[in-house]
Amino acid sequence: MQEEFSLGELAVRFGLTLRGEPELKVRSVATLSRAGPGNLSFLANSRYRRQLEITGATAVLVSAEDEAHCPVSALIHSNPYLVYARIAALMHPMPSPQPGKHPSAVVSSRARIAASANIGPLAVVEDDAEIGDRAIIGPGCIIQRGARVGADSVLVSRVNLYPGVTLGQRCILHAGAVVGADGFGFAQNSGTWVKVPQVGSVRVGDDVEIGANTTIDRGAIDDTVVEDGVKLDNQIQVGHNVVIGAHTAIAACTGISGSTVIGQRCMIGGMVGFAGHLTIADDVVVTGCSLVSASIKKPGSYSSGMPTVESRLWRRMVAHLRRQVKQEK
Repeated sequence: MQEEFSLGELAVRFGLTLRGEPELKVRSVATLSRAGPGNLSFLANSRYRRQLEITGATAVLVSAEDEAHCPVSALIHSNPYLVYARIAALMHPMPSPQPGKHPSAVVSSRARIAASANIGPLAVVEDDAEIGDRAIIGPGCIIQRGARVGADSVLVSRVNLYPGVTLGQRCILHAGAVVGADGFGFAQNSGTWVKVPQVGSVRVGDDVEIGANTTIDRGAIDDTVVEDGVKLDNQIQVGHNVVIGAHTAIAACTGISGSTVIGQRCMIGGMVGFAGHLTIADDVVVTGCSLVSASIKKPGSYSSGMPTVESRLWRRMVAHLRRQVKQEK
Protein backbone atom coordinates (compact mmCIF):
# COMPACT_ATOMS: atom_id res chain seq x y z
CA MET A 1 0.00 0.00 0.00
CA GLN A 2 1.27 3.45 -0.89
CA GLU A 3 2.45 5.50 2.08
CA GLU A 4 0.54 8.65 3.03
CA PHE A 5 2.05 11.87 4.35
CA SER A 6 0.27 14.58 6.30
CA LEU A 7 0.60 18.17 5.16
CA GLY A 8 1.97 19.07 8.58
CA GLU A 9 4.69 16.43 8.25
CA LEU A 10 5.67 17.67 4.79
CA ALA A 11 5.74 21.28 5.98
CA VAL A 12 8.10 20.45 8.83
CA ARG A 13 10.33 18.11 6.81
CA PHE A 14 10.81 20.51 3.89
CA GLY A 15 10.60 23.87 5.66
CA LEU A 16 7.30 25.00 4.11
CA THR A 17 4.62 27.40 5.23
CA LEU A 18 1.27 25.61 5.47
CA ARG A 19 -2.11 27.20 4.88
CA GLY A 20 -4.70 24.56 5.68
CA GLU A 21 -5.31 21.58 7.92
CA PRO A 22 -2.06 19.83 8.96
CA GLU A 23 -3.92 16.50 9.38
CA LEU A 24 -4.87 16.27 5.69
CA LYS A 25 -2.94 13.52 3.91
CA VAL A 26 -1.55 13.06 0.41
CA ARG A 27 -0.13 9.88 -1.13
CA SER A 28 0.87 10.77 -4.72
CA VAL A 29 1.57 13.66 -7.05
CA ALA A 30 -0.52 14.79 -10.03
CA THR A 31 -0.90 17.69 -12.46
CA LEU A 32 -3.20 20.55 -11.53
CA SER A 33 -5.74 19.59 -14.19
CA ARG A 34 -5.90 15.88 -13.26
CA ALA A 35 -5.38 15.98 -9.49
CA GLY A 36 -8.03 14.68 -7.13
CA PRO A 37 -8.36 13.77 -3.45
CA GLY A 38 -5.10 12.45 -2.02
CA ASN A 39 -2.99 14.14 -4.70
CA LEU A 40 -0.36 16.85 -4.25
CA SER A 41 0.26 19.20 -7.16
CA PHE A 42 2.37 22.30 -7.78
CA LEU A 43 2.36 25.62 -9.63
CA ALA A 44 5.74 26.77 -10.92
CA ASN A 45 4.53 29.09 -13.68
CA SER A 46 1.87 31.74 -13.12
CA ARG A 47 0.56 31.18 -16.66
CA TYR A 48 -1.21 28.08 -15.25
CA ARG A 49 -3.14 29.95 -12.57
CA ARG A 50 -6.41 29.10 -14.30
CA GLN A 51 -5.72 25.41 -13.73
CA LEU A 52 -4.80 26.17 -10.12
CA GLU A 53 -8.11 27.91 -9.52
CA ILE A 54 -10.12 24.83 -10.52
CA THR A 55 -7.83 22.05 -9.28
CA GLY A 56 -9.21 19.13 -7.30
CA ALA A 57 -5.93 18.40 -5.49
CA THR A 58 -5.85 18.02 -1.74
CA ALA A 59 -2.95 20.47 -1.61
CA VAL A 60 -0.76 22.48 -3.97
CA LEU A 61 2.84 23.69 -3.70
CA VAL A 62 2.82 27.40 -4.58
CA SER A 63 4.89 30.54 -4.17
CA ALA A 64 3.74 33.36 -1.93
CA GLU A 65 2.75 35.34 -5.05
CA ASP A 66 0.31 32.62 -6.17
CA GLU A 67 -0.99 31.52 -2.78
CA ALA A 68 -4.07 33.79 -2.95
CA HIS A 69 -5.24 31.98 -6.11
CA CYS A 70 -5.11 28.53 -4.49
CA PRO A 71 -8.61 27.22 -3.58
CA VAL A 72 -7.27 24.26 -1.55
CA SER A 73 -4.62 23.78 1.11
CA ALA A 74 -1.34 25.41 0.15
CA LEU A 75 2.26 24.52 0.92
CA ILE A 76 4.20 27.73 0.30
CA HIS A 77 7.83 28.02 -0.79
CA SER A 78 9.85 30.43 -2.93
CA ASN A 79 10.76 27.58 -5.32
CA PRO A 80 7.72 25.26 -5.59
CA TYR A 81 9.22 23.13 -8.37
CA LEU A 82 12.34 22.35 -6.34
CA VAL A 83 10.28 21.25 -3.35
CA TYR A 84 7.97 19.26 -5.65
CA ALA A 85 10.99 17.33 -6.92
CA ARG A 86 12.01 16.41 -3.37
CA ILE A 87 8.52 15.44 -2.23
CA ALA A 88 7.87 13.44 -5.42
CA ALA A 89 11.07 11.46 -4.75
CA LEU A 90 9.80 10.77 -1.23
CA MET A 91 6.37 9.61 -2.42
CA HIS A 92 7.60 7.65 -5.43
CA PRO A 93 10.95 6.11 -4.42
CA MET A 94 12.99 4.12 -6.92
CA PRO A 95 12.80 0.34 -6.41
CA SER A 96 15.67 -1.22 -4.49
CA PRO A 97 16.55 -4.64 -5.91
CA GLN A 98 17.98 -7.22 -3.57
CA PRO A 99 21.77 -7.64 -3.62
CA GLY A 100 23.06 -10.45 -5.76
CA LYS A 101 23.63 -11.68 -9.29
CA HIS A 102 20.98 -12.96 -11.71
CA PRO A 103 21.70 -16.51 -12.93
CA SER A 104 21.90 -15.33 -16.55
CA ALA A 105 24.50 -12.63 -15.84
CA VAL A 106 28.09 -13.29 -16.92
CA VAL A 107 30.54 -11.99 -14.32
CA SER A 108 34.30 -12.50 -14.49
CA SER A 109 35.96 -14.10 -11.50
CA ARG A 110 38.45 -11.23 -11.69
CA ALA A 111 35.77 -8.55 -11.32
CA ARG A 112 35.33 -6.87 -7.94
CA ILE A 113 31.63 -6.74 -7.04
CA ALA A 114 30.40 -5.25 -3.75
CA ALA A 115 28.25 -7.67 -1.77
CA SER A 116 25.42 -5.10 -1.71
CA ALA A 117 25.38 -4.57 -5.51
CA ASN A 118 22.75 -6.00 -7.85
CA ILE A 119 23.70 -7.50 -11.23
CA GLY A 120 20.63 -7.96 -13.48
CA PRO A 121 19.65 -10.47 -16.16
CA LEU A 122 22.02 -10.92 -19.13
CA ALA A 123 24.45 -8.32 -17.77
CA VAL A 124 28.16 -8.79 -18.50
CA VAL A 125 30.94 -7.71 -16.13
CA GLU A 126 34.43 -8.27 -17.53
CA ASP A 127 37.89 -8.76 -16.01
CA ASP A 128 39.09 -6.17 -13.47
CA ALA A 129 35.80 -4.24 -13.56
CA GLU A 130 34.66 -2.82 -10.23
CA ILE A 131 31.06 -2.40 -9.01
CA GLY A 132 30.58 -0.31 -5.87
CA ASP A 133 28.27 -0.66 -2.87
CA ARG A 134 24.55 -0.76 -3.64
CA ALA A 135 25.14 -0.15 -7.35
CA ILE A 136 22.50 -1.53 -9.73
CA ILE A 137 23.59 -3.00 -13.08
CA GLY A 138 20.37 -3.46 -15.05
CA PRO A 139 19.39 -6.00 -17.71
CA GLY A 140 21.74 -6.31 -20.67
CA CYS A 141 24.36 -3.85 -19.38
CA ILE A 142 28.00 -4.43 -20.30
CA ILE A 143 30.78 -3.32 -17.97
CA GLN A 144 33.93 -3.84 -19.98
CA ARG A 145 37.41 -4.62 -18.76
CA GLY A 146 38.64 -2.33 -15.99
CA ALA A 147 35.59 -0.06 -15.92
CA ARG A 148 34.45 1.17 -12.51
CA VAL A 149 30.95 1.98 -11.23
CA GLY A 150 30.68 4.02 -8.04
CA ALA A 151 28.48 3.36 -5.03
CA ASP A 152 24.71 3.83 -5.39
CA SER A 153 24.89 4.34 -9.15
CA VAL A 154 22.15 2.89 -11.36
CA LEU A 155 22.60 1.62 -14.92
CA VAL A 156 19.03 1.12 -16.06
CA SER A 157 19.42 -1.29 -19.00
CA ARG A 158 21.63 -1.93 -22.05
CA VAL A 159 24.21 0.58 -20.85
CA ASN A 160 27.72 -0.05 -22.19
CA LEU A 161 30.79 1.16 -20.30
CA TYR A 162 33.91 0.66 -22.41
CA PRO A 163 37.29 -0.39 -20.96
CA GLY A 164 38.71 1.84 -18.25
CA VAL A 165 35.70 4.15 -17.93
CA THR A 166 35.23 5.56 -14.42
CA LEU A 167 31.72 6.35 -13.17
CA GLY A 168 31.24 8.21 -9.88
CA GLN A 169 28.76 7.75 -7.06
CA ARG A 170 24.96 8.17 -7.28
CA CYS A 171 24.94 8.40 -11.07
CA ILE A 172 21.98 7.35 -13.23
CA LEU A 173 22.55 6.08 -16.78
CA HIS A 174 19.43 5.42 -18.82
CA ALA A 175 18.81 2.75 -21.42
CA GLY A 176 21.24 2.55 -24.31
CA ALA A 177 23.80 5.04 -23.01
CA VAL A 178 27.32 4.33 -24.31
CA VAL A 179 30.33 5.73 -22.45
CA GLY A 180 33.84 5.34 -23.81
CA ALA A 181 33.41 4.40 -27.47
CA ASP A 182 36.19 5.57 -29.80
CA GLY A 183 36.28 9.24 -30.69
CA PHE A 184 36.01 10.25 -34.34
CA GLY A 185 39.73 10.45 -35.02
CA PHE A 186 41.20 9.81 -38.48
CA ALA A 187 44.26 11.05 -40.34
CA GLN A 188 44.17 11.68 -44.10
CA ASN A 189 46.46 9.69 -46.36
CA SER A 190 46.19 10.52 -50.09
CA GLY A 191 42.42 10.52 -50.11
CA THR A 192 41.96 7.69 -47.62
CA TRP A 193 41.55 7.66 -43.87
CA VAL A 194 43.83 6.11 -41.24
CA LYS A 195 42.35 5.50 -37.81
CA VAL A 196 44.04 7.34 -34.93
CA PRO A 197 44.09 5.13 -31.80
CA GLN A 198 41.90 6.55 -29.04
CA VAL A 199 43.94 5.73 -25.95
CA GLY A 200 42.29 8.02 -23.38
CA SER A 201 39.18 7.13 -21.39
CA VAL A 202 36.14 8.85 -19.83
CA ARG A 203 35.86 10.10 -16.26
CA VAL A 204 32.35 10.79 -14.98
CA GLY A 205 31.91 12.50 -11.61
CA ASP A 206 29.36 12.04 -8.84
CA ASP A 207 25.61 12.71 -9.14
CA VAL A 208 25.65 12.72 -12.95
CA GLU A 209 22.61 11.67 -14.99
CA ILE A 210 23.03 10.50 -18.60
CA GLY A 211 19.94 10.13 -20.79
CA ALA A 212 18.83 7.31 -23.06
CA ASN A 213 21.05 6.63 -26.09
CA THR A 214 23.45 9.42 -25.21
CA THR A 215 27.04 8.70 -26.26
CA ILE A 216 30.27 9.98 -24.70
CA ASP A 217 33.48 9.27 -26.64
CA ARG A 218 36.75 8.34 -24.97
CA GLY A 219 39.68 10.74 -25.24
CA ALA A 220 42.23 10.52 -28.00
CA ILE A 221 45.13 10.85 -25.52
CA ASP A 222 43.83 12.55 -22.36
CA ASP A 223 40.43 11.65 -20.90
CA THR A 224 37.01 13.02 -21.74
CA VAL A 225 35.63 14.49 -18.48
CA VAL A 226 32.08 14.96 -17.19
CA GLU A 227 32.25 16.72 -13.82
CA ASP A 228 30.02 16.37 -10.74
CA GLY A 229 26.31 17.07 -11.01
CA VAL A 230 26.11 17.28 -14.82
CA LYS A 231 22.70 16.40 -16.32
CA LEU A 232 22.62 15.13 -19.90
CA ASP A 233 19.35 14.53 -21.74
CA ASN A 234 18.64 11.81 -24.32
CA GLN A 235 20.52 11.39 -27.61
CA ILE A 236 23.40 13.77 -26.96
CA GLN A 237 26.78 13.24 -28.65
CA VAL A 238 29.84 14.21 -26.61
CA GLY A 239 33.04 14.09 -28.66
CA HIS A 240 36.50 13.01 -27.57
CA ASN A 241 38.37 15.12 -25.01
CA VAL A 242 35.35 17.28 -24.26
CA VAL A 243 35.16 18.65 -20.72
CA ILE A 244 31.73 19.47 -19.26
CA GLY A 245 31.88 21.56 -16.09
CA ALA A 246 30.10 20.76 -12.85
CA HIS A 247 26.31 21.18 -12.67
CA THR A 248 25.86 22.00 -16.35
CA ALA A 249 22.60 20.77 -17.93
CA ILE A 250 22.33 19.90 -21.64
CA ALA A 251 19.06 19.13 -23.47
CA ALA A 252 18.42 16.46 -26.10
CA CYS A 253 20.06 16.08 -29.51
CA THR A 254 22.94 18.45 -28.78
CA GLY A 255 26.26 17.65 -30.46
CA ILE A 256 29.58 18.68 -28.90
CA SER A 257 32.64 18.37 -31.14
CA GLY A 258 35.98 17.21 -29.81
CA SER A 259 38.14 19.16 -27.34
CA THR A 260 35.41 21.67 -26.50
CA VAL A 261 35.43 22.81 -22.86
CA ILE A 262 32.07 23.82 -21.40
CA GLY A 263 32.10 25.67 -18.09
CA GLN A 264 30.22 25.12 -14.87
CA ARG A 265 26.49 25.75 -14.33
CA CYS A 266 25.80 26.24 -18.04
CA MET A 267 22.36 25.52 -19.55
CA ILE A 268 22.38 24.25 -23.13
CA GLY A 269 19.10 23.97 -25.06
CA GLY A 270 18.11 21.14 -27.38
CA MET A 271 19.72 20.60 -30.79
CA VAL A 272 22.62 22.96 -30.12
CA GLY A 273 25.76 22.31 -32.15
CA PHE A 274 29.27 23.09 -30.86
CA ALA A 275 32.25 23.33 -33.20
CA GLY A 276 35.44 21.73 -31.90
CA HIS A 277 38.22 23.22 -29.74
CA LEU A 278 35.99 25.90 -28.18
CA THR A 279 35.94 27.24 -24.63
CA ILE A 280 32.60 28.18 -23.06
CA ALA A 281 32.64 30.28 -19.88
CA ASP A 282 30.83 29.41 -16.66
CA ASP A 283 27.14 30.36 -16.33
CA VAL A 284 26.41 30.52 -20.05
CA VAL A 285 22.92 29.85 -21.45
CA VAL A 286 22.66 28.72 -25.10
CA THR A 287 19.12 28.61 -26.46
CA GLY A 288 17.81 25.71 -28.52
CA CYS A 289 18.90 25.07 -32.13
CA SER A 290 21.85 27.45 -31.85
CA LEU A 291 25.17 26.92 -33.64
CA VAL A 292 28.18 27.78 -31.45
CA SER A 293 31.10 28.31 -33.81
CA ALA A 294 33.34 30.48 -31.60
CA SER A 295 34.36 30.48 -27.96
CA ILE A 296 32.13 32.29 -25.46
CA LYS A 297 34.18 34.17 -22.89
CA LYS A 298 31.50 35.86 -20.75
CA PRO A 299 28.46 34.59 -18.85
CA GLY A 300 25.08 35.37 -20.37
CA SER A 301 22.45 34.12 -22.79
CA TYR A 302 23.40 33.38 -26.41
CA SER A 303 21.26 32.46 -29.44
CA SER A 304 21.56 31.90 -33.17
CA GLY A 305 19.38 30.55 -35.95
CA MET A 306 16.19 31.87 -37.50
CA PRO A 307 12.78 31.35 -35.86
CA THR A 308 10.15 29.57 -37.96
CA VAL A 309 8.09 31.76 -40.30
CA GLU A 310 5.47 31.02 -42.98
CA SER A 311 7.10 29.32 -45.99
CA ARG A 312 6.38 32.05 -48.54
CA LEU A 313 7.82 34.71 -46.24
CA TRP A 314 10.90 32.53 -45.67
CA ARG A 315 11.52 32.27 -49.43
CA ARG A 316 11.27 36.05 -49.75
CA MET A 317 13.74 36.54 -46.89
CA VAL A 318 16.24 34.17 -48.51
CA ALA A 319 15.86 35.91 -51.88
CA HIS A 320 16.47 39.27 -50.17
CA LEU A 321 19.63 37.97 -48.49
CA ARG A 322 20.95 36.64 -51.84
CA ARG A 323 20.37 39.98 -53.50
CA GLN A 324 22.22 41.73 -50.68
CA VAL A 325 25.21 39.39 -51.07
CA LYS A 326 25.33 39.96 -54.83
CA GLN A 327 25.22 43.74 -54.34
CA GLU A 328 28.09 43.59 -51.83
CA LYS A 329 30.20 41.62 -54.36
